[in-house]
Parts: sequence; C-alpha cells; structure tokens
Amino acid sequence: MGNMFCGYACVVYAMRGEYETAAPFIGFAIILDMLDGRIARMTGTTSAFGVEFDSLADVISFGVAPAILSFAWGLSPLGRLGWAAGFLFVAAAAMRLARFNIQSGGGDKRYFVGLPSPAAAAIPASTVYAWPYGLYDYRAALPAIAMVIVPAALMVSTIRFRSFKTLESQTRRPYTVLIFIAAAIMAIATHPRSMLVVISYSYLASAFIGLAIARLRHRGAHAVPNSAATAVEPPDRLDSSAAR
Repeated sequence: MGNMFCGYACVVYAMRGEYETAAPFIGFAIILDMLDGRIARMTGTTSAFGVEFDSLADVISFGVAPAILSFAWGLSPLGRLGWAAGFLFVAAAAMRLARFNIQSGGGDKRYFVGLPSPAAAAIPASTVYAWPYGLYDYRAALPAIAMVIVPAALMVSTIRFRSFKTLESQTRRPYTVLIFIAAAIMAIATHPRSMLVVISYSYLASAFIGLAIARLRHRGAHAVPNSAATAVEPPDRLDSSAAR
C-alpha cells in the first residue's frame, strides 16, 4: 500500500510541476517494494492475493508514475511523440511484471530476465531529480525519449540482469556486503543527485558489460585449445625425423 501511495504522490507532484519533490517518491517506492517482498518471505506470509496486489501497485509506481513524470518534465514539448513514448514505458512495465509473475516459480534466481521495473523506473526518476528544471524546447526534449524508450525495451528483452536476492547467502564474507551497503548509503546521503544517477545507469549498463565479458571468455576458451593443437608437432613429422 505504501508503494502505491508513493506512485500516486509522484503523479500528483509531477502534474503540479514540482519535479524535485515528485522524483524521490519513486525512490521511496523502490525501497518499500524491496522491504515488502523481503519481509513477506522472512515471515512466510506470502499469498496469491499479495502477489497480485503487489503487481498492480508496481504498475502504478514503476510504470504510470515514471511515465507521467517523464512526460511532464521533458516529453510534453514533443507532442504526440512524447505521450506515445510514455505509453510505451507503461506498457513495457505491465508486460514485464506479468512475465515476472509467471516465471517467478523457476529459473535461475541469481538473475532477472529483462530489466526489473523498479530499476527501469529509477532511470527517469534519477535523471529528473538530478535536473529538476524541466525541458521546454523541442530539440532539448529529444534526448528525453531515450530516457524512457531504452529502459522500456530492456524490460521486455531477454537480457539477464543480476539479482541481489541471493547475494548474502552466496558470499563467504557477509560483512563485506554490509560495508558496501554502508558506503552506498553514505555516498547517496552526501551527494544524492549524482550518486543516484550513477547507481541507476550503472545497473542498466551492467548487463551489457556482463555480456561483453562472457563473450571474451568464450572466445578465450576456444582460442586456448586451438593454440595447443598447433603447438603439437604432427605425427608424420615425428616419424620422418626418427627415420633419419
């Protein structure tokens, strides 16, 4: 319920033109969504009703609210192109959440299939919070399309993004995770505008970095056997040298 309220508050403040106040409500919704799921799993109070209600709340907080915030902040000078881009974000968020509900029972829990909707909503939210002055020129508003189209496309893609749900149980030194969390909180508290942009865009780029590293390792694994095979002298050469 708190998650849904934050999405509604973001819409209200965005319509009033108070972007600096509206954007943080998406961040609050992300925190409440993370706590809600973790508390439900720890207490064993998960239910089918809770899953469906949580998905409906996420559509508002991570679909409708970021789209309206983006349109009011920078997409409105683009006219129909602006509101069409905002609708694509809402539709992608709804499809991403529907796919997550039917795939939550299986699969590799270390990864999300597609960009999670909270992370996608963090892209426009952090951008607007870093520059809350709005875009009122057509040319200046054109880059804002990428701010919503790229996360929307990644939400419905099959690219894998790292999940941090199993991070604490997999690491051998849990205190290192706490150190990183404390450092992140300190950085956000001291430089909130820049750090939120860095964190949100870094997570978006992390999947592509992981794909590049995986391809390099795959090529390296094929290159090693080939080099080893060429290093061995052929048997016919060995026989001819022995005959001499």
